[in-house]
Formats: sequence, C-alpha cells, structure tokens
Amino acid sequence: MEIKNYHELSTLEIDTLREIGSIGTGNAAAALSVMLGRNVRITLPEVRIMGYNEAIEWIGGPETITAGVMVRISGQMTGIMLSVQSLEFVNLVLSSMLSEEVHDYEDLKELERSALIEIGNIMISTFINALSGLADISVELTVPSLSVDMQGAILAVPMAEYGGQSDYLMTIGGNFMCDNQVVPCRLLLSPDVRSLNFLLRKLGVLE
Repeated sequence: MEIKNYHELSTLEIDTLREIGSIGTGNAAAALSVMLGRNVRITLPEVRIMGYNEAIEWIGGPETITAGVMVRISGQMTGIMLSVQSLEFVNLVLSSMLSEEVHDYEDLKELERSALIEIGNIMISTFINALSGLADISVELTVPSLSVDMQGAILAVPMAEYGGQSDYLMTIGGNFMCDNQVVPCRLLLSPDVRSLNFLLRKLGVLE
C-alpha cells in the first residue's frame, strides 16, 4: 500500500532506508578519503525521519550560518539532496586540498567555493550512485550550487518544493573521523512522495 507522507512509513520501511543511508554515507566517506588523500571514515551514521523544524535543530539551529551544496535529482526519482558543511568540515577540505583555512564563511573566495562544491558534489553523487545501484533505478543530478546562509534559509528550498506533499524529510548524517579528528557533516535527502514509494517498491518492501 502506497504511503502519502513520511509519517506513514512502517518500521520495516524505515529500517530499509536506514540501511540505504548507512551504505550511502559509507561510500561518501570513502570517496572523501580519496579526494583528500587522508584516512577518512564515518562512525555510526544516523538516518532519521523528522519534521523540517526538527531537522533544522538537528543540524545546528535555524540561525547557524553554514555552507550548503544542493543538487536536484531527476529521472526515476525526483527530489533534492543537500550537503551541509560545518566550518570544521570546510577547513578540513581546504587544508587538505589548498593548504589553507578560513576563520569565517565570509573569507571564502572563488577557489575555495569551487573546492567545497566539488567535494559536496562527489559526496552526493557517490551516495546517489550507491542508492541507484542497490535499487536498480536511473537518476540524474543537476549541476551543484553552493549557498552560504543561515541553515533555516538553506532548508527553506526543500520545504518550499516538497512541503506541500509531506511535513517530513529524511535526514542522513554522522561524524567523519579524519586523523582522529571528529568532523560533523550532514547529508539531507528529500525525495518527493511519489519517488519514495517508487524506491521502496524497487527495494521490495512495498507492494
């Protein structure tokens, strides 16, 4: 039976999405390790189904300034995926790729922004490729865009596009470990309800 919003997901369906999230974030950590040339792993990735306001609080609060790389998904699935990058994560990327760091998001120049977009795009693409391979579906990704703003404003994009279909979204994230340093990073996936039903059906947990 098809669901009308995330709130109707069964325990089995949520567990299946958690497994997808665990595999996807693990692959994203492996890709990040290759890009940075450093040993990167992810510990205890979390997958939660939560309301938008709860999701904003989970990633640090609506007024917290952050960098967000957004990609739109199309094809057999439609939706949005975000890579929410804390300043600690930003400096991990910049120190590894450009041998420099910034004290504030306002210090980011074009080269640094390009590096963050590249890393965010690779993490998102790796996650989506793992998902599409497991579910045997075909998806396409748009060119990624970077936004530096309050987290509430960044999350307003999926809220505006899909909030009319569901009051919930799937939030995926965890702590990346790099050289014994814990670096928080969040990947937020928000497919529309039609796509969620299609995905669960392809994964064999929805008739």
